[in-house]
Amino acid sequence: MLQEGQFYNEDCIEGCKRRIPGDSVDLIITDPPYGIDGDRLHKHYNRKEGFVLDGYVEVPADEYADFSMAWIQQAARILRPGGSIYIVSGYTNLIHILNALRATCLKEVNHIIWKYNFGVFTKRKYISSHYHILYYVKPGGRVTFNTHSRYGADERDDDHGSLNYRDREDVWIINREYKPGQRKNKNELPKQLLIKLIQYSSNEGDLVCDLFLGSFSTAKVAIGLNRRAMGFEKSKVAFDYQIDQVSKVEPGSLLPSLRSPQQSKLPNQGRPWTEAEKQRLWQRYQSLIRMHRVKKKVIKLLTEEFGRGRFALSKVIHEMHGAATEEEQHSTVERSGELVYRSGRHSQIP
Repeated sequence: MLQEGQFYNEDCIEGCKRRIPGDSVDLIITDPPYGIDGDRLHKHYNRKEGFVLDGYVEVPADEYADFSMAWIQQAARILRPGGSIYIVSGYTNLIHILNALRATCLKEVNHIIWKYNFGVFTKRKYISSHYHILYYVKPGGRVTFNTHSRYGADERDDDHGSLNYRDREDVWIINREYKPGQRKNKNELPKQLLIKLIQYSSNEGDLVCDLFLGSFSTAKVAIGLNRRAMGFEKSKVAFDYQIDQVSKVEPGSLLPSLRSPQQSKLPNQGRPWTEAEKQRLWQRYQSLIRMHRVKKKVIKLLTEEFGRGRFALSKVIHEMHGAATEEEQHSTVERSGELVYRSGRHSQIP
């Protein structure tokens, strides 16, 4: 089994071929070069570069399609069946990354939009202030997605909206981290973004790989969340500086900072419904709605009575309502047909 702390100062494509066996990595989170003259990003973001590490390795625009195909093929090979990959990309070369993904066995799950602060400085067009996060999985195994790792199913905000639902929407607003006077790489993913990805798509002890380590942010967060970490970085300047920094991260050190989701105390949550229970729910719903006339209040009463969450209850109620409506319509047609027959026309209403 691959161990943690395996970091290599080399090209990830050849490195993967030599060092990582197939079907061995649980999760890949990576932020590849964008192919947009990354060594001159400060001109786009209107920022000073005094504390930014030298040696950023960019990919020429005319090589980006082949480059994307090569590293994504390796990513698909090393992921275990059921493993997940998140790729952060700008818009310019997004098409090449999508084409490369579609040439593999990987299956799309979500196309997430990450809205950030410090957008690209412009004068004659709208300011670009978002990245794309492509979430794909490798078929053939159990996919890790910890639905309630951050918020419980019944946790609500002040407006009674679901915190779990909001956290799992596919548009994220997460600010970049401002690090005045600190050594840093050209482009670093914020810690809260990485925590979110790793919480949802891995478990403690899983192997998390970053093919373009850069600032080693993914590795640092993975280790802090008690995952194993490995990856590649081609820039010797970045590697030599960050390998010392990552060695200072204590395994599991970020775990105490995570919020604990409020677990549901509903005794029947997740249990399969029986037909008898569905019928009983439908009868109780009809009785209570006639009495209270407010669906929200009725659902709350049914939650306590049936020991199930509001989403599960609403789903079954919707299903039973549809079945009742269809049966009523069918009955109406049959009665209409009987009336037509008795009137002597001997024909059914279509």
